[in-house]
This record gives sequence, C-alpha cells and structure tokens, in this order.
Amino acid sequence: MKQEQVGIKTPEFVSLQFQLAGLGSRATGFIIDQLILLVVNALIIISLIILFTGEMDLLAYAGTDSLLLGLTIVGLFIINSGYFIALEYFSGGRTIGKRIVGIRAIQENGHSLTLLSSFIRNFLRIVDNLPAGYFLGIIMIYFHPTHKRIGDLVAGTIVVHERKAKRKKKLSPIEKEIIEKGLTKDDFNIDEWALQSLSQKDWNLINTYSNRLMQLPTNERSELTLQMAGLLFPKLGLEIAGKSHLDLENTLLVLYLILKEEWAYEL
Repeated sequence: MKQEQVGIKTPEFVSLQFQLAGLGSRATGFIIDQLILLVVNALIIISLIILFTGEMDLLAYAGTDSLLLGLTIVGLFIINSGYFIALEYFSGGRTIGKRIVGIRAIQENGHSLTLLSSFIRNFLRIVDNLPAGYFLGIIMIYFHPTHKRIGDLVAGTIVVHERKAKRKKKLSPIEKEIIEKGLTKDDFNIDEWALQSLSQKDWNLINTYSNRLMQLPTNERSELTLQMAGLLFPKLGLEIAGKSHLDLENTLLVLYLILKEEWAYEL
C-alpha cells in the first residue's frame, strides 16, 4: 500500500514528518524542467548553426565535421544531465520545476542531497527512461510504496512536498530584534557549499542561541556570541578576527534566518 506520509528519524534523533510527492507533482515538475532544457538546447543548437554555417541551415551543420557534431551531442548531454545534478545539490534538492511545484528531493535520513546521491539518482534516469518515454520510472513511482523510481532506490533518496515554516501569531523577542536591526538573509554572503556542512544539530544550536540572546546582559551576550562564532564560523569558512561583537552577532542572526527556512518546520 502506498504511503502519503513518511516519518524520518535523523541521525541527530530528531523526528520529522514529510508528505511524499506522488506521480502527478513529480511529473509536472519534470515536464517544466524538460521545457526549460528544450529552450536551452534549441538556443545552443541555433547559435552553433549560425556560428559555423553563417545561416539557419540545419542540414549544412549536419554535414560539417563529424568531430564537431559529436562534441555538440556530448556537450548537450552534459548540460542536460548536469542541470539536474547541479541544481538538486546546490539548491537543496530543487530543480526549477520542483521549486515551482513545491517539491524537493532529500536523503532518506532527512538531510539534503550529497553530490554523490544527486549524481546517482540523476545518472540512473537513463534506466528509468527505459524502454522509452520514462516508462519504467512512471511505473515505479506509481506502484512503489514511497513513490520511488530506480534512481531513488539506488541513491537512497525520496521526493517530498515542501513543508511550510511555522507561523507565529506573535513575534518572538529575537524576531523583533532582527526586524529592528533590519537584517535579512541577503545581508551576508554565506556560501551555499559551506551551508551544506551544517546539520540539524547546528540548527538546534543557533536556534537556542538566538532565543537566549535577548535574555542576557550585555557582557554575557558578547561572550555567548563569541563562543557561537567559534563553533560555527570555521564550518562556514568565515573569519572571526577583526570583527566586533556586533558584527559577529549580526552574522549569526542572519545565519539563523537562513537555517530557519531549512530546519524550522511545522511537524
């Protein structure tokens, strides 16, 4: 029997509940991605034809050097495959199509995709496409209890609906502080690659820090900020030296805003 919900216990012993993405939402996201790639491929081919033949003549381009034609085919294959691998890894399991539909791919333990898991699940689209028209993938997603295709089974991934962040009727003291400071997620350039190294445990840490901050006197607040920066900044490749306590505090609060989107959910 197919499940619509799946419970996951993370390595940090946090229980999470996800709504599984079914065939309809996954197919819609995939079609959107294919339309985007269709436009990109067409623009690339048209540009190459004009560049090497001087006119819009597909037959003339097909008659050019076989090496050039082979390189074009290989290049388009890399672009089409790399689109899914790169976006799912760097955008938290979301391609453009998935983002529009509101779904994402994650590991079975609830963590974001690794580069390896993203590569495996997308490389095996070749198998899921057999015998044609993504037939095997459609059958697997429809009949598998957790809507997995071959790529998901081998990579250890699932596709789930995005969960809405908690909505609080009343702003907490730290949220008021962030608003008064005028801080946003875009205030500091924290590398997406570095953010991949942070886990649920780090979120729990920064969440506890942020909610305790407003209850502390100034000297204890500065000391706690320095301790937190010492724990988290090395993981993000950020420097502590030369920064004031206010700069460190603001950076940690921006980090709180970023991680809140990833980890603070209505369970």
